[in-house]
Amino acid sequence: MVEPSKAGIARIKAAFGYSMRGLQACWRMEAAFRQEIMASIILIPLGLYLGQGGVEKALLVGVYFLVIIIEVLNSGIEAVVDRIGREHHELSGLAKDLGSSAVLLSLLMFAATWILVLFF
Repeated sequence: MVEPSKAGIARIKAAFGYSMRGLQACWRMEAAFRQEIMASIILIPLGLYLGQGGVEKALLVGVYFLVIIIEVLNSGIEAVVDRIGREHHELSGLAKDLGSSAVLLSLLMFAATWILVLFF
């Protein structure tokens, strides 16, 4: 959380630091995030190469960033649920399943976007 006394550049710098800590934690703790980042090393340059024009390039690259963003949000949901307790609870399982579903849907959107842009 950004301290209320911080303003301007100091607030932006603090917020950036918190964001970097979150990405580092996601890298350390989430295998799926690491796999998606490794895939982005190939997929993002490939999307920039294969896209014909700015809109296609933005779609091919942007949809993959969306997958990564949703993975980070899913990891956040899992962390909060685990913080509350590791014992099985129906709502905890539902929250984790819903987060996982969001990741799956983003991957399906990624695949559909690449197919539509590149082959139709």
